[in-house]
Formats: sequence, C-alpha cells, structure tokens
Amino acid sequence: MQLSQKLSLLREKMNERNIDACIIPSGDPHLSEYPTAHWKIREWISGFTGSAGTLVVTKNEAGLWTDSRYWLQAEQQLDSNQIKLYQDGKEEVLSVVDWLFQNLEPESRIGINNALFSVEYAQELTEKFQRKQINLVNDFTAPQEIWEERPKMPTDMVTAIPDHLTGLSRTEKINQIKEVMKKNDITYYATGALDEIAWTLNLRGADVPYNPVFYAFMIISNYDIKLYIDTHKLSNHVSKKLTDEGIKIRNYEQFYEFLNCLSLNSTLLIDPKRTNMATLSAVSTNATIIQDDSIISNIKAIKNETEIDNIRQTMIKDGIAMVRFLSWLHKNIEKKAITEVSASKKIAEFRKEQSGYTGDSFETISAFRENGAIVHYCATPDNDTKLELNGIFLLDSGGQYITGTTDITRTVALGNVSQQAIIDYTLVLKGHIAIAEAIFPVGTRGAQIDILARKELWKNGLKYDHGTGHGVGYYLNVHEGPQSIRTQENPVTLKPGMITSNEPAIYRNGEYGIRIENLILCVEIMETNFGKFLGFETLTLCPLDKNLICKELLAEEEIQWINNYHKKVYETLGPLILCDCQEWLKEVTLPI
Repeated sequence: MQLSQKLSLLREKMNERNIDACIIPSGDPHLSEYPTAHWKIREWISGFTGSAGTLVVTKNEAGLWTDSRYWLQAEQQLDSNQIKLYQDGKEEVLSVVDWLFQNLEPESRIGINNALFSVEYAQELTEKFQRKQINLVNDFTAPQEIWEERPKMPTDMVTAIPDHLTGLSRTEKINQIKEVMKKNDITYYATGALDEIAWTLNLRGADVPYNPVFYAFMIISNYDIKLYIDTHKLSNHVSKKLTDEGIKIRNYEQFYEFLNCLSLNSTLLIDPKRTNMATLSAVSTNATIIQDDSIISNIKAIKNETEIDNIRQTMIKDGIAMVRFLSWLHKNIEKKAITEVSASKKIAEFRKEQSGYTGDSFETISAFRENGAIVHYCATPDNDTKLELNGIFLLDSGGQYITGTTDITRTVALGNVSQQAIIDYTLVLKGHIAIAEAIFPVGTRGAQIDILARKELWKNGLKYDHGTGHGVGYYLNVHEGPQSIRTQENPVTLKPGMITSNEPAIYRNGEYGIRIENLILCVEIMETNFGKFLGFETLTLCPLDKNLICKELLAEEEIQWINNYHKKVYETLGPLILCDCQEWLKEVTLPI
C-alpha cells in the first residue's frame, strides 16, 4: 500500500470519529525501544525505520519528529511531499505539542492509543492540551486497524537461565522487591517493562529484536506474583517451575481485568515512565495509585558479583571476536571486495564462534566515510557502500551472550586520512579517557561528569548531540536505565555495580563519523575523611586505532592511559587468539 493510500485511509477513520489529529509513537504497550514487527505502526505508515520518532497526522498535514541521531536517515526515507521532517531538539523547531497548538483550534480532538504512551507522557499531554481547550481521545486505534497485512505477535518459547549465571534466584530477587514494597506500604506493584520481568524471573525470550525478552505483564503483591503471558510460550517444565515457586500464570489479556478489581484500601505502585497509560486507566477506583521510580530497575542496574565476573569473561570473548575482525579487515581491504554489509556479517560470524553467543545486541552500524555521520546508520543491500583505502570506517556493534551484553564502537583509518580527521579522533579520545579516569564523590549524577567528555571538543568549537553514556543490561537490553551520562539532568546517581557506556563522538556531515565506545563499571576507588569516592573500570577489551591519534595533542597521563589499556588488551587477549592475528594485535598495542 502506498503512503498516500495509508494516509487517506487513516484520515477517513479520523473523520468517522471526529478526530482532528492523531499522534503515533514508535513503541508497543511495553514501551519497548525495539518493538516486534506487529507494533511497528509508525514505521509502516511513514516508511521511516529509525527506532525513535513520532508521527503526527492532521486532516491536511503530516509531520515526523525525531532526534539528531536520525535526522539524516529520516531525510532519506521520508516522502517530504507528504510527511514533513521536524528535527526534534533544534531550538527553532516546534515540539509536537506546540505544533499542534499552532495548527488546531480550541475544542479540537486529538486521538491516541493510550496503550502506546507512557503514563508520564500521556499525563503531560492531557495537562497541556486542557490549557488550550483541546481534547485528548485515549482509545483511538485506527492506525493499527488500517494495517490489513499486519504481522502476528511472536510465538517463540521462553527459556529459563540457571541461577549460577544470574547470581540470584527468582525467589531471592522477588524477596528483595517485596522488602522494598513492605517498607513503603505497597500492596501491589505492576510492571509491563519486559526487561524487568525477564530479570526478575530469570527467564529470557525472543519476542523483541536484539533484546532477549518476551511479551508479558507482571504484578507482585504481598502474597503472590502473577505473570500475564501467552501461556503457549511456556514449556511444561518452565510452567511447573514457576508454579512451584508461587508464580501464578495468567493469560496476557487478563492483566487489565485484574487491575479493575483491586480491593479497597490497596495501594498500587507503577513507574510512570515505564508503564503505559492504559494500565493507569484500568485501575479500580478502590485502589490508591503511587507513581514512583521502578523498584526492579533500581535493583537490577547494580550488578551482583556473579554478573560482574561473568561480564568480564564475556568481554574477553567479545574482544577476541573484535580483534579477529579488525585484523581480518586490515589484511584484506586491498585483497578482496568488502562492503558495509559484508563487514557487518563478518563481525557477526566471529561472534558466533564464541561460546554462549545468542545474537546481536542491536542492529550493527557499519558505516564508511560520509555514512558514519549518520548516527544510527543502517547499511542495506540498497545503500551498501564498498570499503576502500583512504577513508574512515565506523563499526558500532554488540553481542548478546548468556553471560552478558556487549556494546562497542571502534573507528578505524583505512589507508591515509586527513589531518582534520586525526585531530577530531584525538579530541574524542581525550574525552573518552577523561570519563574513564574520572573520580567523583558518592552521590554524583551522570550529568555532572558529562562535561568531561565534551570539554576538549567544545574548546575547539565541536560538539555531538547524543548522550555520552547509557546503562547496559546483563544478557538483557543494551540500553538500560535508570542511570545515564548526558547533558540532560537525571536525578539517578552513579553507584558501584552499574555498567554504563562511554562513547563521545564527532560527526561531520558528508565526510565521516568518529565514535569511541567502551563499557565501564562503576567501582569504589577510595574513602577519605571527605567520604567515599567512585570511578570506573573499563571492561571492553579491544585496541584503539593508533593511526588516528595525534600524540602532540595528548597529555602525558593520557598517553599513559592508552599504553596501559593496550597492555591490558594484549596481555588478556594475546594468549587466546589465533596465531594469524596475534602478531597484528601485538603490533597495534605497542606503546605510543
């Protein structure tokens, strides 16, 4: 179906219900970053495949809002004659709400499917629209109804992972959660966040691309746990184990029904950022609703000793795969045809040879020259670019292993590159080292150290618009909260056991992109009369490209950090890799 037909059908449905505009987000009822195909409604209508974006359709216009990571991609994918791109985050660009204010009259009606909006966002919209006498219609599902050949929901089976890999049993995790509930007089705790459910129950699935999770809701109370799921996804063995441990299995569709029957004087906790508005709307008026941060997210963000030990081992496996790939790339760039797509497939091949590997942790970004300036570039057979000498290649990739999740970016020079590129790379590297070496007091937030990554770039009139660091799950979502390192304020403090990415960057449109990403573990460094101080242990093991480093721009301690890091990489990985790339690794990790 053509875009014009989709928009025409949607507008017909809007007219039937007297809807003046509708808002179509990117997610599913669980607010997933990577929804299954069944829920890619915004993508199906607009043609834009980025993971973040909001489509707004009125009777006469349509616009798509997306952040800086996707501006170039959206320009390429959208039909600008029918859908206008709004570069969200630019000072001069109106937000979705302000644009609707400008384009709608008082008493207009805006349709949304409240199952696809977080409580926080839906409440914000309601409050703002009420001020302008604009009405929000919460049950508008026409965008999905016009999708005649909509893919079915996934039916993959759920699997259990053993306690010796998780460090804590289901019962131990549930008891931790219940202890927090008890302290705060909470009767029920509801969550639809898929990573929270998978972590709590030590289960994994394959419903969502790249994240080993499954579609379900969960309610924890003082006396039992209810799991709402397509029961066909549970084997008899898994079902019995859950039942034996006091977990009641219910049909997926019964979740909202239970909420409507909560008893008098009960209290229900939901995280407004991670819970859809349909959940809140379904809650019985008998219950008191508490909107607060997720208990589970706060617990699982701090990895236990078993998880940390396993992740360190996982980094060795992933490092071996990356070293083999980089060695292969440099040895074959002049000998055989290598493209962005074939390079992406090659790193996946090397990871597949590592024990415990189950798949990629996100869609690999394999970008050569100007494609690297597209922050979330995706190489396809239609836009596949050949890798050649005298250009910069950026590879952002990661793996899911039963012992952890990885995410790494390396930028490499293929042949000769400009002095400007070398300077850019070095400035990015200085910011990367500044984060890696940071020492800060307990109670520090990510926003307070983010400047360390950007300082050298800003001094030279350069910047990047995305965050410097995101949390990473344990054989779960590659993007995990609640912590972050970014300019935007986040009240969550950095704590020992949290794993975060460290990925400053620079992008020059039409030329190249440079990003250096390692995963870092927050650890306690020292305790003085002034209190405890924290820092980071770099977990990722993979050489940096010394050909892109301008030594003259580095301070002595930065040179020492690079040499120490490379020494660790070689001493850890050298004895474990094949002879054909052992010499290459030795050469590229020699001191600068």
